[in-house]
Amino acid sequence: MPLHNTSNRYGAVSKVFHWLTALLILTEIPLGLIANGMAQDLNTPGIVSTQADIQRTALLFSIHKTTGVLIFFVALARILWAVTQDKPAPLHPERRLETFLAETVHWLLYGSLVLVPLTGWIHHAATVGFAPIWWPFGQSLPLVPKDETVSHLFATLHVIFIRVLLVAIALHIAGAIKHQIIDRDSTLRRMWFDGNGTDLPAKATPHAALPAVAALLVWAAALGFAALSGVFASEPTASEPTAAASESASAPADTASAGWQVDEGTLKIAITQMGSTVTGTFADWTADITFEEPAAPGPAGTVDVTIAIPSLTLGGVTQQAMGPDFFDAENFPTARFEAEIEKTPDGYVAIGTLTIRDTTLPVTLPFDLTFQDDTATMTGTLQLQRLDYQIGQSVTDPASLGLAVDVDVSLTATRAGG
Repeated sequence: MPLHNTSNRYGAVSKVFHWLTALLILTEIPLGLIANGMAQDLNTPGIVSTQADIQRTALLFSIHKTTGVLIFFVALARILWAVTQDKPAPLHPERRLETFLAETVHWLLYGSLVLVPLTGWIHHAATVGFAPIWWPFGQSLPLVPKDETVSHLFATLHVIFIRVLLVAIALHIAGAIKHQIIDRDSTLRRMWFDGNGTDLPAKATPHAALPAVAALLVWAAALGFAALSGVFASEPTASEPTAAASESASAPADTASAGWQVDEGTLKIAITQMGSTVTGTFADWTADITFEEPAAPGPAGTVDVTIAIPSLTLGGVTQQAMGPDFFDAENFPTARFEAEIEKTPDGYVAIGTLTIRDTTLPVTLPFDLTFQDDTATMTGTLQLQRLDYQIGQSVTDPASLGLAVDVDVSLTATRAGG
């Protein structure tokens, strides 16, 4: 069997690409459906999920993503091979419309096999978590920022292109069945690894441009329909603060009790899940601060921070984090940090309590503080143990979800009346 295509049949390389792609797609689609169904169960209130459930879901998503990357590279190689080879002539050249539709479907398949995994890969790279890709390239892509808006856009494109791919696959299979059962010709035989047909034309045909243009129009129509349906509508994310968050950031605190007004700041957490670091940001939080620089180490003021738990964005596990086994945001929508500020010989610390859910524990936050006129800039970090606050009690294996949670806070404040 020749490796290259001939004038009347496909070569061994084209056949391997065809059936390898079919095997990967028939594996990938069920994996995606099952993994998404399991993820929905994890995020559904009232359904109790175990550590094993979370591990199985993450495993299926990792297999799904890794297989998708493999399909992407196989598809690129297949397309490069196809455009450099002779294209065996259609078995029924007189059926021009049927031939045109068949070639259009082929272009839809080729393009979708690139677009579907590529948009999925960009969606993964733009967010953080949930399940890693098992490839040596890492979890990020060049020029793709960690941004929830970008993630949402490419997740939407991923779904649209999947639907185009599914339609193309259905038409491709329907055409093959028609050729085999109704036409009884050699369409399937010339893509298989044995058999010699007597009805195979002897003249190869060039690759036509019109079917490729038709495929582009189909993708454009799918995107246009999706846009008209509103699926591209932006959703509020932590990088796009809600109105409540904006008001909290811009409204001056009570100067009689606070003394300092927070102009801007970030509050971030980081966890390790399945070996990958997942970073989250709280968009809505307020800080009530009194502070007066002491001449010597000792008391310096107070701080009272209120955090809106539902404003957290934590990559692909945001909804899961809001669930009853984790933050239980429905019943405990806020967390609170109350502390006394002290100046030490080496810097500053805030010593007080942190309340998450219905648990209050002592916490010490060391931080750096710099001044420029009446503006202060503060940065601090601390590490918490999530199980101490009853967060994720069903997931006790650190290999699945790390026990430590790193907290980073930074803010800039100006003295009231300054």
